[in-house]
Amino acid sequence: MAHWLYKSEPFKWSWDQQVAAAAEGTFWDGVRNHAAKLNLMRMKVGDRGFFYHSNEGKEIVGVVEVIREAYPDPTAEAGEPWVVVDIKAVKPLQVPVSLEAVKHAPDLAEMALLRLSRLSVQPVTDREWSIVCAMGGIEP
Repeated sequence: MAHWLYKSEPFKWSWDQQVAAAAEGTFWDGVRNHAAKLNLMRMKVGDRGFFYHSNEGKEIVGVVEVIREAYPDPTAEAGEPWVVVDIKAVKPLQVPVSLEAVKHAPDLAEMALLRLSRLSVQPVTDREWSIVCAMGGIEP
Protein backbone atom coordinates (compact mmCIF):
# COMPACT_ATOMS: atom_id res chain seq x y z
CA MET A 1 0.00 0.00 0.00
CA ALA A 2 1.26 3.47 -0.87
CA HIS A 3 0.58 6.64 1.10
CA TRP A 4 -0.30 10.10 -0.14
CA LEU A 5 -1.16 13.61 0.96
CA TYR A 6 -4.07 15.53 -0.58
CA LYS A 7 -4.17 19.30 -0.18
CA SER A 8 -7.45 21.17 -0.14
CA GLU A 9 -8.41 24.70 0.75
CA PRO A 10 -11.19 24.29 3.34
CA PHE A 11 -13.40 26.93 1.71
CA LYS A 12 -13.37 24.82 -1.50
CA TRP A 13 -13.53 21.33 0.02
CA SER A 14 -13.07 20.67 3.73
CA TRP A 15 -12.52 17.61 5.86
CA ASP A 16 -16.08 17.95 7.13
CA GLN A 17 -17.39 17.83 3.55
CA GLN A 18 -15.23 14.77 2.86
CA VAL A 19 -16.66 13.08 5.95
CA ALA A 20 -20.20 14.00 4.85
CA ALA A 21 -19.56 12.21 1.53
CA ALA A 22 -19.55 9.03 3.67
CA ALA A 23 -18.64 5.61 2.25
CA GLU A 24 -19.65 6.71 -1.25
CA GLY A 25 -16.76 9.19 -1.16
CA THR A 26 -16.07 11.73 -3.84
CA PHE A 27 -13.75 12.24 -6.75
CA TRP A 28 -10.62 14.32 -6.17
CA ASP A 29 -10.77 16.83 -8.97
CA GLY A 30 -9.12 20.08 -9.94
CA VAL A 31 -5.61 18.71 -10.31
CA ARG A 32 -3.96 20.70 -13.09
CA ASN A 33 -0.32 19.82 -12.55
CA HIS A 34 1.35 16.97 -14.41
CA ALA A 35 3.38 15.74 -11.42
CA ALA A 36 0.22 15.60 -9.27
CA LYS A 37 -1.62 13.87 -12.15
CA LEU A 38 1.09 11.21 -12.30
CA ASN A 39 0.68 10.66 -8.55
CA LEU A 40 -3.07 10.18 -9.03
CA MET A 41 -2.38 7.67 -11.80
CA ARG A 42 -0.13 5.61 -9.49
CA MET A 43 -2.78 5.26 -6.79
CA LYS A 44 -4.40 1.90 -6.11
CA VAL A 45 -7.63 1.00 -4.33
CA GLY A 46 -6.85 0.77 -0.62
CA ASP A 47 -4.02 3.31 -0.65
CA ARG A 48 -4.37 5.76 2.22
CA GLY A 49 -3.61 9.44 2.35
CA PHE A 50 -3.56 12.41 4.65
CA PHE A 51 -6.17 15.13 4.15
CA TYR A 52 -4.39 18.48 4.51
CA HIS A 53 -6.10 21.84 4.90
CA SER A 54 -3.99 24.28 2.90
CA ASN A 55 -3.94 28.08 3.16
CA GLU A 56 -6.44 28.08 6.07
CA GLY A 57 -5.29 26.03 9.01
CA LYS A 58 -2.27 24.50 7.27
CA GLU A 59 -2.65 21.17 9.03
CA ILE A 60 -3.19 17.48 8.42
CA VAL A 61 -6.64 16.71 9.78
CA GLY A 62 -7.65 13.24 8.63
CA VAL A 63 -7.02 10.03 6.74
CA VAL A 64 -8.69 9.11 3.46
CA GLU A 65 -8.64 5.97 1.33
CA VAL A 66 -8.68 5.46 -2.43
CA ILE A 67 -11.88 3.65 -3.43
CA ARG A 68 -11.58 4.00 -7.22
CA GLU A 69 -8.44 4.26 -9.31
CA ALA A 70 -7.69 7.01 -11.83
CA TYR A 71 -10.23 7.84 -14.55
CA PRO A 72 -10.83 10.95 -16.71
CA ASP A 73 -11.64 14.09 -14.73
CA PRO A 74 -15.31 14.89 -15.38
CA THR A 75 -14.62 18.59 -14.70
CA ALA A 76 -11.90 18.87 -17.38
CA GLU A 77 -12.43 20.35 -20.81
CA ALA A 78 -12.84 17.83 -23.64
CA GLY A 79 -9.47 16.46 -24.69
CA GLU A 80 -7.60 17.59 -21.57
CA PRO A 81 -5.44 14.86 -19.99
CA TRP A 82 -6.53 15.26 -16.36
CA VAL A 83 -7.64 12.43 -14.10
CA VAL A 84 -9.32 11.93 -10.73
CA VAL A 85 -9.47 9.18 -8.12
CA ASP A 86 -12.34 8.55 -5.74
CA ILE A 87 -11.57 8.78 -2.03
CA LYS A 88 -13.52 8.34 1.18
CA ALA A 89 -12.84 9.62 4.69
CA VAL A 90 -11.49 6.96 7.05
CA LYS A 91 -10.84 8.78 10.33
CA PRO A 92 -9.81 12.14 11.72
CA LEU A 93 -6.50 12.66 13.45
CA GLN A 94 -7.01 12.93 17.20
CA VAL A 95 -4.72 15.96 17.12
CA PRO A 96 -4.31 17.88 13.83
CA VAL A 97 -0.67 18.01 12.73
CA SER A 98 0.26 21.54 11.73
CA LEU A 99 2.71 22.53 9.04
CA GLU A 100 4.81 24.11 11.80
CA ALA A 101 4.92 20.79 13.68
CA VAL A 102 6.07 19.02 10.50
CA LYS A 103 8.75 21.67 9.95
CA HIS A 104 10.04 21.12 13.49
CA ALA A 105 10.19 17.33 13.26
CA PRO A 106 13.74 16.44 12.15
CA ASP A 107 12.62 13.07 10.78
CA LEU A 108 10.20 14.85 8.41
CA ALA A 109 12.73 17.28 6.92
CA GLU A 110 12.57 15.56 3.52
CA MET A 111 8.77 15.23 3.41
CA ALA A 112 7.28 16.40 0.11
CA LEU A 113 5.00 18.73 2.08
CA LEU A 114 8.11 20.78 2.85
CA ARG A 115 10.11 20.24 -0.33
CA LEU A 116 7.29 20.42 -2.90
CA SER A 117 5.01 22.85 -1.13
CA ARG A 118 2.96 23.74 -4.21
CA LEU A 119 2.22 20.14 -5.26
CA SER A 120 -1.42 19.36 -4.45
CA VAL A 121 -1.14 15.56 -4.40
CA GLN A 122 2.07 14.17 -2.95
CA PRO A 123 3.63 10.85 -2.01
CA VAL A 124 4.29 10.11 1.66
CA THR A 125 6.90 7.53 2.65
CA ASP A 126 6.02 4.70 5.02
CA ARG A 127 8.28 6.24 7.67
CA GLU A 128 6.70 9.68 7.28
CA TRP A 129 3.27 8.05 7.48
CA SER A 130 4.11 6.39 10.79
CA ILE A 131 5.61 9.55 12.27
CA VAL A 132 2.68 11.79 11.30
CA CYS A 133 0.15 9.21 12.52
CA ALA A 134 1.94 9.12 15.89
CA MET A 135 1.97 12.94 16.03
CA GLY A 136 -1.75 12.91 15.25
CA GLY A 137 -2.57 10.35 17.92
CA ILE A 138 -3.68 7.53 15.61
CA GLU A 139 -2.38 4.10 14.67
CA PRO A 140 -0.60 3.89 11.29
